[in-house]
Amino acid sequence: MKLNTTFLALLCVLAAGSTGAADNALPPLPAEAIVAAPALLTIDVELDGRNVSAEIENASNPLLVMETTRGDLLLELLPAEAPATVQNFLGLAEGTKGFVDPYTSAEEMRPFYDGLVFHRVVDGFVIQAGSPDATPDGGPGYAIADEINATSLGLDQMQLLDPEGYPNPVLGIRSPEDFQKRVLEPLYAQMGITSKSALESRVAEVEDRLRTMTMKQANELLGYRYIDSVQSRAPLRGVIGMANSGPDSNGSQFFITLADAPWLTGKHTIFGKVRAGFDTMDAIGKVRVDAQGRPLQDITILSVRRIEAAGATPTIPAAQFE
Repeated sequence: MKLNTTFLALLCVLAAGSTGAADNALPPLPAEAIVAAPALLTIDVELDGRNVSAEIENASNPLLVMETTRGDLLLELLPAEAPATVQNFLGLAEGTKGFVDPYTSAEEMRPFYDGLVFHRVVDGFVIQAGSPDATPDGGPGYAIADEINATSLGLDQMQLLDPEGYPNPVLGIRSPEDFQKRVLEPLYAQMGITSKSALESRVAEVEDRLRTMTMKQANELLGYRYIDSVQSRAPLRGVIGMANSGPDSNGSQFFITLADAPWLTGKHTIFGKVRAGFDTMDAIGKVRVDAQGRPLQDITILSVRRIEAAGATPTIPAAQFE
């Protein structure tokens, strides 16, 4: 649908305020989405054949060593923040949850992640794995719901537009077309606007909705459903989140953030944190990839095994999550 001149002008302002596409500068994460870190515990763990110290949040949280062909990662899962997601990941990792093999269409039950590759690597953004056939759409043959609390992320307090009409950085808007697809079209659908004439008669109403809309409401227009029974955290560097193709489409694919990624806020379930092996994480992020982001040389997950947080001792609380 073509927009009238009023909204074309608004979109031009919005696009001008989103300079990321031109200079690749990443906007900072809004303060509302950053929560204070709890006191941490220090543990000793063996990674890559050597003992290292690592900080964790809770000795009762599942701790996993992910062994890859590029080195080991220590992962702390967060069941209080994403209980069903953690249960799903552990079930797949330990071979206690069935999945559909994409090659045989048969249901199997074995350690799912062993032997899979990191099929997507974007330097400065994410490393991604968990696709059984190494394709963007690969999964376990089922989907689980998101576990995200928009209120704890501050999305209910973040306005879609600032007073001058610039988009919130959490939107990740790169162009007028992007804004129209991700904001305007869902809004028109909700309001029952299906023609140019209908839009022209309700311009003031639409503009009022845009000016008063929160980020939570904007995401809900896209189909996201939020819950209050968990406490969610922002997608800062080193978190583990579920990769998906939209609301409630989680399966087996996961990503690890190489840097803060504010535009993912409220759209992906965060269920864990890398606690050691950051050198490995960053090294994977620097490998050469093809045009689709797949490493030219496979980086394979060899095993994902659970360990105990033996000898955990208190340490000084950090100001915020890494």
